[in-house]
Amino acid sequence: MGWFYPFAFLVGSILVFMGLGLPVAFAFFITNIIGLFLFFGGATGVTQMVANFSDAVSTYALAPLPMFLVMGSLYFRSGLGEKVIYALDLAIGNLRGRLSYVVLAAGAVFAALSGSSLANAGMMGSLMAPEMLRRNYKPHMAYGPILGAGSLAVIIPPSSLGVLLGSLAQIDVGALLIAGVIPGLLLVMMFGVLIFVQTKIDPEAAPQYPVPQTSGMEKLKAVLVNIIPMGFLVFMVVGTIILGIATPTESAGLGCAGVALLLVVYRKFSWRVLWKSLDDAMKVTGMTFLIISASTTFSQIFAFSGASSGFIQFITGFDMGPFGILFMMIVVILILGMFMDQVSMMLITLPIFMPIAMQYGFDTVWFGLMLLLAYEVGFTTPPFGMLLFIMLGVAPKGTSLKTVALSAAPYIALTLLLIVLIAIFPQIALFLPSLI
Repeated sequence: MGWFYPFAFLVGSILVFMGLGLPVAFAFFITNIIGLFLFFGGATGVTQMVANFSDAVSTYALAPLPMFLVMGSLYFRSGLGEKVIYALDLAIGNLRGRLSYVVLAAGAVFAALSGSSLANAGMMGSLMAPEMLRRNYKPHMAYGPILGAGSLAVIIPPSSLGVLLGSLAQIDVGALLIAGVIPGLLLVMMFGVLIFVQTKIDPEAAPQYPVPQTSGMEKLKAVLVNIIPMGFLVFMVVGTIILGIATPTESAGLGCAGVALLLVVYRKFSWRVLWKSLDDAMKVTGMTFLIISASTTFSQIFAFSGASSGFIQFITGFDMGPFGILFMMIVVILILGMFMDQVSMMLITLPIFMPIAMQYGFDTVWFGLMLLLAYEVGFTTPPFGMLLFIMLGVAPKGTSLKTVALSAAPYIALTLLLIVLIAIFPQIALFLPSLI
């Protein structure tokens, strides 16, 4: 059990420092420095850590990340998202629970354009939640679809979290992004069925109300003007990867160019919007690169100290089989998701989980996609799910965390069901990557 002491020290230190309120990157750096002196030769190890910085962030797989962030920020800051919601609202018509369906459809579109769950939920929460409550929608019909649709950006490409996971776990980023298309669409359909069932069980949860009559031609025009161009953007980002026309980095560049072109066409372009979008991307990218640098050194210390190999031997010593190991890892992520953000969970779990996955011969794209879905659940699990707090920020004063969390519960259950389906039927995740 000589591996247990470095394992407990390294993982425990990270948890303690983050529990004290230190930012994730600094918690890792302090643990790394202490670990370097204990297990890695002291000053020589610190020199190695500094040398890791440039190697860690100069990985080609990370290149799409800032461009996807710029693309999403341009899209939201310009107001193009509001046009999509308007067109979807016209197209859906006077259906019971229509605003819940609008939120779900808009969330799927935004997920394919932004890559950010927080931006997705924040925009729809601020635009749609007040209107839904004004129309006497019950809380679970107002908050639930926003939380469910907001989390779609984790799985539907371009996912910024997917790019980060692929880089940290050394998984083919392009394959991982494309693997999320079918599960993402399947999740949208499952959420749609949930909304339908909820309105059937309790029709008053989403009361119908008079809406202006709109001709088929007006609906068609709204879709052609406001939604079809977004489909063009989705093709530039996702379609070009599937067809082998572009790498993820090139598709991210095409996506940025496509959004900029739409801003000019819709007369939404301004230097202020551009600067703000670049500023948003710079802040997130800078912090992400700092975290990746810290994580790289942490993984090296973890392996050099013997904690990694010892833990793998300990786990594989149990006769649980591949699915038992997979189940255990997903449960660990779900528990951590109650207390940590997604990046923190990735940095702690990937150095432990990926060697175990390799030991059992898991397909890395299949395994990585299930991890992404498990991390996604952490966005909406109490007490510290980030999307819950975004929802509380736009909800009426006096709304409790319990109310918002219960609204998200059915959507969490469906996401967990999807993880089970992917585990049983791997082709749900692997069919599209096999075509690349």
